[in-house]
Amino acid sequence: MDSLLHMRKTPGKILVVKPSSLGDIVHSLPFLNVLKDRFPTSEIHWVVAKGFECLLEDHPMIQRLWVINKDAWKNIKNAGDTLITLKHLFNNLKREQFDLVADLQGLLRSGIITAATGAPIRLGFEEAREGSRYFYTHRVEGGKDIHAVDRYLKIAKFLGCDTSTVFFPFPLSFSPSLATFNPLLSGDYAVIVPGARWKTKIWPAEHFAKLAAALPVKSVIIGSRTDKDTAETIISLSGGKARSLAGMTNLKELIEVMRNALFVVTNDSGPMHIAAALQKPVFAVFGPTDPNRTGPYGAGHTIISGKESCAPCFKKTCKDIRCMKSVEAEAVIEAINNKMQFR
Repeated sequence: MDSLLHMRKTPGKILVVKPSSLGDIVHSLPFLNVLKDRFPTSEIHWVVAKGFECLLEDHPMIQRLWVINKDAWKNIKNAGDTLITLKHLFNNLKREQFDLVADLQGLLRSGIITAATGAPIRLGFEEAREGSRYFYTHRVEGGKDIHAVDRYLKIAKFLGCDTSTVFFPFPLSFSPSLATFNPLLSGDYAVIVPGARWKTKIWPAEHFAKLAAALPVKSVIIGSRTDKDTAETIISLSGGKARSLAGMTNLKELIEVMRNALFVVTNDSGPMHIAAALQKPVFAVFGPTDPNRTGPYGAGHTIISGKESCAPCFKKTCKDIRCMKSVEAEAVIEAINNKMQFR
């Protein structure tokens, strides 16, 4: 079947299965936008992993979030409790009587969740991993050398959605008063994101520090608690030109910090995708990953990468990470100066 454009009836309830990660959920927002446009009267639910739910909480397009603690499920010591939790989850999902389920994750766990709903239409990708494709009633070819946003929109197009316009529907406002109580966020500032999920995707702290010292505007470092030590190193080596909010904001506040920034300098990370979705100029340092697949989506962003022949290797571990270390701070500074017009 080429398309579900001519479905017999509008689905009363739709479930989107996209538990993680931060960047992937951000990439799924255009799918949500066109889905709601295609089925404005449908009730949309979303399966999301614990820790990322605040990105979707109170979203006007989503009627209910199903928060799963997938990290706890991995612990064999929790096997008994996990089985009880899963049985309860599956029973509740089936009770909802979803008409349509779209699995954007494409892993065994998400495939099982999709199948457990018993929905008559269960969509996923043809190339979904871990055997999850066998849980679907319909499969869509997503492709591998394609950006995640465009890949998810292929399922939307299969449903008859108009995918000609890409829009990231963040909730209207997370924390509009954030700037009023934090003096770091007054005036012009750039955001620095020194963290990443893979160690191989992290640009050295001394390079970030050199960058911060050279910028004509102050830099505000954001990240999780695990980024605090790196942030302190950047502050020290930059002579105090950078300041830190690492570990001091929740996800909603982090988005608000991004929203008011002049531009963002980052590794390949979840916050990078938030910045791009907010249409902030992004200067992203890439090494082991491919910006064509996971780079900042949209126009107006700049990728800076080294010339190492081994990149992209997509490895999470590396002895020397020379692809990242070889990107000099001067190259990023030059890229910023060429694009931004400072007052």
